[in-house]
Amino acid sequence: MPGFTILGKAEKGNRYDAIVIGSGITGGIAAKELTEKGLKVLVLERGRMVEHIKDYPTAQMDPWEFPLANMVSLEEQKDYYVQKDIYIFGQDAKHFLVKDTEHPYVQEKPFSWQRGYQLGGRSLLWSKHCYRLSDLDFEANQKEGVGIDWPIRYKDIAPWYDHIESYVGISGNRDGIAQIPDGQFLPPFEMNVFEQQIRERMKKVFPERDLVIGRMAILTKDHNGRNRCHSRNLCYRGCIYGAPYSSNSAALPDAAKTGNLTLRPFSIVDSLIYDSKSRKLKGVRIIDTETKDVIEFYSSLVFLNASTIGSTQILLQSATTEFPDGLANSSGVLGHYLMDHHAGIGATAGYSGLQDHFYYGQRPASVYIPRFRNINGKEKDYIRGFGYENYTSRSDWTRGMYKAGIGAEWKESLTHPGEWVAYFEAYGETLPVFTNTVSLSKEQKDKWGIPLPVISMEYGENEKKMRVDMQDSAAAMLEAAKMDWVHKFDYGLMPGSVIHEMGTARMGNDPKTAVLNKWNQSHDIKNLFVTDGSCMVSSPCQNPSLTYMALTARACDYAVQELKKGNI
Repeated sequence: MPGFTILGKAEKGNRYDAIVIGSGITGGIAAKELTEKGLKVLVLERGRMVEHIKDYPTAQMDPWEFPLANMVSLEEQKDYYVQKDIYIFGQDAKHFLVKDTEHPYVQEKPFSWQRGYQLGGRSLLWSKHCYRLSDLDFEANQKEGVGIDWPIRYKDIAPWYDHIESYVGISGNRDGIAQIPDGQFLPPFEMNVFEQQIRERMKKVFPERDLVIGRMAILTKDHNGRNRCHSRNLCYRGCIYGAPYSSNSAALPDAAKTGNLTLRPFSIVDSLIYDSKSRKLKGVRIIDTETKDVIEFYSSLVFLNASTIGSTQILLQSATTEFPDGLANSSGVLGHYLMDHHAGIGATAGYSGLQDHFYYGQRPASVYIPRFRNINGKEKDYIRGFGYENYTSRSDWTRGMYKAGIGAEWKESLTHPGEWVAYFEAYGETLPVFTNTVSLSKEQKDKWGIPLPVISMEYGENEKKMRVDMQDSAAAMLEAAKMDWVHKFDYGLMPGSVIHEMGTARMGNDPKTAVLNKWNQSHDIKNLFVTDGSCMVSSPCQNPSLTYMALTARACDYAVQELKKGNI
């Protein structure tokens, strides 16, 4: 990553045009946008340095090279008592996940907080699904009297979706579906013959429902200096080709090319430094995680991108006499309205036909069924809706682990692909509720003396009613596709498990009910911007990262204009 500076431990008192806190999905975009606009930018990352390609130790390893068949021993799992439940947890990726014993938090109600503390954060681990929100989503709160109204509409963010998609490289089709507006796409991944058959059969019974190839932040052709996907489906190890988008493969190297980027890993934010006379931030106070030195950095702008819970924690621990309940919290809503999607429910199915068809490689893209419920008014005993991420494959030799058998003929049968299998998992919207919260512990602190975050969230009656429909609809669509067998499932996942936490520092037009304005700018502090998931006003069922990135680019453009005008 040539062109950037890494600050050493002894350097203090540095001034920058902007400080970006966090280097994940939104922090990377903020760094790129601000440096390309000519600002000298310091990116603070609480975790270690991870450089693209150089620091992907397992990227090229073969399965037999991992100890314990890539499983993590029960003894070592004790350090990862939350992270061990994430689907990618194994010898090949555990180094990108935190040890929960070193980074504890308080679960007032069960909440699975899954994290990666390193340069790039969870942008190294995300699932890369990218769907736009529409006015169905931006208008829902107002129409249904839930929470507060979004301060923006689709037309406000649409150009920034274009901007991000063109930069990141999103593969997908222009499907013409209103609830997931079309964007700027690279060629799509191909649907296999089984998926095409499901789509055709399902459409005959449910003409209002669509099965489309997933829109993914994974390159299907070379783009912006990165290489196309090689269909290994090992993105979470770190991709040497740069096909899956991450801060490390794209945004941070591009920011470095400007000569305006400075990185400082191992930097936990102790507090934001507020100047009561100017009513602005002076800078950021950090603790060096290795030396425990306390260092201050100064800037004209601060972009807070530490993730939903991390950003809210920083604002709460930065309380002042002017803001006793958390910095920039005159509204009193900071830390409230925590949301996460609810999932882990749907149906699986098997099909013995199409035996003469297979597929090439391990495609890293699912197929997707966009929301179809409550599009034109309330249809069920709940509001909002859900979509489906669907995965298909032909079963392999591992099916023998669950079947009785012995002998050469049985072994030979396992060398051939088995039946087709489909997995339909629903992802549903969660309503914003005041009592779903992030707060600070009054007794417990981490090893750097910072109060532990306390997380309290539960799904409500609307989500519980929705889940019945999520499961039944999955089974109905697979039955309509004439599968040989269909089984429903419900894993009963706890909040946080979808890793789409959002809310707690929401946007809104009224300073009395929102932390941020329509530009992701603090109502209380003009030079503070928060553009990660904490800004969300509701939780539409689409994967949210694309929206976070678009809001970030939009906020950067506005902030620089205001800075140049002398308004910040």
